[in-house]
Amino acid sequence: MKPSRLSILVLSVLGSANVFADVDYKIDLSQPEHHLAKVSVTFPEAKVGEFNVNLPVWRTGKYQVLPLSDGVRLFSATDARGNALPWKRTASGEWQIALDKPTSVTVNYQLYANELGQRVRHIDATHAYLDASGVFMYSPQFRADAVAVQLTVPENWQSYSGMSSGNAAHSFVAPNYDVLIDSPIETGVSTHKTFSANGKGYELVLWGEGNYDADKVVKDLTALSDQAKAIWDGYPFERYVYMVHATSGASGATEHLNSTVIQLPRFSFRERKDYLRFISTASHEFIHTWNVKAYRPAGLVPYDYQHENMTELLWIAEGSTSYFQGQLLLRAGVMTPKEFLEDLAKRIEKSELTPGREIQSVAEASLGEWSSTGGDYAINHSVNIYSEGYLASLALDFSLLTDSNLAHSYRDVHRKLYQDYRVPKGYTVADVQQILKDLSGKDYGPWWQSHVNSPLSLEFSSLLSQAGLVMFYGKDSKAEPFTGMTLSSEHGSLVLSQVMRNGPAWLAGIVAGDEILAINGLKVTAQGFDKRIKDFKVGDKVEITLFNNDKIKQVALTLGEKQSGKLVLKGDAKATKRQKAFFKAWLGIDWPFDNKGELLTKS
Repeated sequence: MKPSRLSILVLSVLGSANVFADVDYKIDLSQPEHHLAKVSVTFPEAKVGEFNVNLPVWRTGKYQVLPLSDGVRLFSATDARGNALPWKRTASGEWQIALDKPTSVTVNYQLYANELGQRVRHIDATHAYLDASGVFMYSPQFRADAVAVQLTVPENWQSYSGMSSGNAAHSFVAPNYDVLIDSPIETGVSTHKTFSANGKGYELVLWGEGNYDADKVVKDLTALSDQAKAIWDGYPFERYVYMVHATSGASGATEHLNSTVIQLPRFSFRERKDYLRFISTASHEFIHTWNVKAYRPAGLVPYDYQHENMTELLWIAEGSTSYFQGQLLLRAGVMTPKEFLEDLAKRIEKSELTPGREIQSVAEASLGEWSSTGGDYAINHSVNIYSEGYLASLALDFSLLTDSNLAHSYRDVHRKLYQDYRVPKGYTVADVQQILKDLSGKDYGPWWQSHVNSPLSLEFSSLLSQAGLVMFYGKDSKAEPFTGMTLSSEHGSLVLSQVMRNGPAWLAGIVAGDEILAINGLKVTAQGFDKRIKDFKVGDKVEITLFNNDKIKQVALTLGEKQSGKLVLKGDAKATKRQKAFFKAWLGIDWPFDNKGELLTKS
């Protein structure tokens, strides 16, 4: 939208922007410095009886119950004549209003919004980010009705959303609440860019000062956005909005219907490793426009905003999105083959250091996402739907390429999901397996049982050799001592945050939360711990002095072994035509290695 030139937009009615709306939302942001807003919602005439209004207990893109209603105060309800209506709170996200006669209902409440990192609501003197799940109440009775939103904002603010603009400044309209809740609003002082790719319109909205180069971002987003055709045969939008927050520390991202919000600390854009993190996140969220927003598992259709939405397929929703994000950037020329393979190698290394991969399947992890809290127990007994889902997608892709003699890849599975299972449909395990059978001529039930319903066990060396890749730790790599502990320095002390299951520390009886004091009787600090361990050899027994439940304890620890350096993926100098063809069918680019298996200079 174009910025208003009025000092404050104070509109007592929604005007022409709301003529066709059945549910009218107003939010007053005219005094944003204390993170407060006034929200008003007017619903159409409702019947006599109990009239419920709700605020969701979770937001899309984060599969966990959140205390969103804690930001609501001064709730009131009135009828069409402005008379107060009796109400009571019936659940954490529900208010029940009693109607003794048919009437329209207006609900008013104060909203506190200072949760930037949750990407639900944040209001300050420079902007407001509004995700409807934490801002706008709805009535199940009118969930399918058209809505309009009018903002009252300071003079120099600009307002943007994936929703269509209304006829008044700072107003938006949507066909129903489900579109509203998946179309966040960014309003405030920001930088705005427009561009196009593959016949679609795009916008970039940057809030916050930082070391980003807006023109470079536009260039790379243009290249990325043009690559959707590598997977899907159409677009579910005509216009897409990239919202980027340069923050004081908050980071993360969330996908929406035809927009995304991406957050990074303000000086985390210029260095190449930081920029890759940003642009990879942008790719991830862009892919979600298809995978999750256009088609998603049946357990998520339709969204139930007041309860958990259970499905064993979140690993496809999130892990497969992670799997494709680097591929689109690689095809677009935004990420080099070297950077792509480095990312894959890091993921493999991380998996090898996650004992939970031996315990939990990706199907179980999908069902457990709603109650996942992370930490030491999770590392040792669980897997992550993103990282493990990535590797399950890799295994599925390689299996399908092999079974179809390179005629089909995992991209074709998602192309079919988009063609045949778009919302309001939802796909099931049986649907995915049928697609796999149609593409390969093979029953994927056994594969699914061993790779999805059971803990994923992959021999990466033989798997990647199909694409002509070899794994190694470099010529200077050597065995070095390993404790199996992760340290976190708190107030100068050396406290263990994680102890790897069945690792050296675990076997010695050391647990997360223990505080390390000394090695072989000599004091050790968090900064010097790793160096001190390297003074010993693999197999050496060292005496660890620590606090366990505030009691001094001495433990004998036998040092294990790990390879120094980083895992590296390179081309096989003896790669066959078949392996090179497999590589191209997998990633969509030509073989990037020379006859020695080294990446070509331009890579």
